Amino acid sequence: MTIETDFLNCATEKLIQLCSRIETCLGKLTPEQIWMRGAENQNAVGNLVLHLNGNVRQWILSGVGGEPDARIRDEEFAARGGIEREVLGRQLRETVDGAVAVIRSLPHSRLADHTTIQGYDVTVLKAIFHVVEHFSGHTAQIIFVTKMLTGEDLGFYSYLSKPRSQAGTNP
Repeated sequence: MTIETDFLNCATEKLIQLCSRIETCLGKLTPEQIWMRGAENQNAVGNLVLHLNGNVRQWILSGVGGEPDARIRDEEFAARGGIEREVLGRQLRETVDGAVAVIRSLPHSRLADHTTIQGYDVTVLKAIFHVVEHFSGHTAQIIFVTKMLTGEDLGFYSYLSKPRSQAGTNP
């Protein structure tokens, strides 16, 4: 396997994993909790999901994949509800699935190509890395809020509690 293949595989696997974790969180929160803000300058889980959806669409589907960029970033943070958890989850899953398809179909030679996204001149590799890093950060916020509101251990790392001989290899 080449380093390029490994990078692309790692990026897609991480996006799929993180999207699943967000879906788990959405399933544990009430509609009120999804749209709850601690203060006006804080984002609700719903806003973070909308924001991730917009970011992945803009950076991967548009910036790398060539789709038109129709993102209105401010609307992601202005929303105060009215979008059900199933819709939020479905939209995010569809966007991530689309991004995974774009990334998996990339010829390795495109990783060094330059593109302009949000006014930034970046390589395709940097765009993918940005999206995975950004997605990871906001997923951690969503997980933290979900644990805080539900008091539950979400079990994402339960395999680490098993005896070594039974532990999985999934980090």
